[in-house]
Amino acid sequence: MAKRKKASLPKKGKAAKGKTNTGFFRSLLRWTIFSFSVTLLVIGGCFFYRQTSLGSTRNHLACGTPGRADRILSREGYVAGYSTRHRQPRWVIYELTSDDLAGKRVARTNKFTADRDVPGVPVTPEDYKSSGFDRGHLAPAADMAYSERTMKESFLMSNMSPQRPEFNRGIWKDLESQIRTFAAAEKDIYVVTGPVLPEIPAWTIGAQRDITVPGYFYKVVYDRTPPEKMIAFLLPNAGSSRRLADFAVTVDTVEAVTGLDFFSEIPREKQEKLESSITVSAWKWQNFKNR
Repeated sequence: MAKRKKASLPKKGKAAKGKTNTGFFRSLLRWTIFSFSVTLLVIGGCFFYRQTSLGSTRNHLACGTPGRADRILSREGYVAGYSTRHRQPRWVIYELTSDDLAGKRVARTNKFTADRDVPGVPVTPEDYKSSGFDRGHLAPAADMAYSERTMKESFLMSNMSPQRPEFNRGIWKDLESQIRTFAAAEKDIYVVTGPVLPEIPAWTIGAQRDITVPGYFYKVVYDRTPPEKMIAFLLPNAGSSRRLADFAVTVDTVEAVTGLDFFSEIPREKQEKLESSITVSAWKWQNFKNR
């Protein structure tokens, strides 16, 4: 029977030194992996904070996302579906309540700012300079006056669309005021607003002549207070002294001209009923001196 060899300890010298180096490199590798993981967690945490900090504490998309967009810009007071081709939103949606209008109001700032969260080169206030068009709000500053943050975000250029001065300062301003009257009377409404963007722009502005000038604008209102109802408006980008009610249309009409789908989270049967008809007399209307 062969004798079993005794296990021997590594001898001092070359072999022992090699094993010591192996342990050292293993420890170094473990430390490197740990440090890299911690770095990724920190970077990831900062990125997550940046993304979520752009979000809103309100769920403006509770009734559905209106349609396609190259970037969804979620703000405190509204959500915008941005088009890189036209360099403006296709739609802006927000909830507006009577409490928003009844509480403490923030003064208008008029501080238009480029939005660094849009894809590509952001539109700047200077892109509208000497264009003959106003920087027309989609989510109005007066609707966003219930906090400093919402007021500031209402002046981001990603919330603007080129509007003729006589339109922006006339019938569009009156319509914005009328929507606030709806909100005060009905307590809780959803508003969707935006330009009707053509496939081939007839007119453009900006330093690169790539900001589409819309021919029409729309607003869609959903009153969530029973009895629920909807109303929409479709207006040419031009001045007018006609009554606002003259521009009232069904939500289906606006969907047809924009290709958007409003309030898609509402049950289909209910949605079809609300979107296919309007009762103008069911809403509270302001009296405008010039209409």
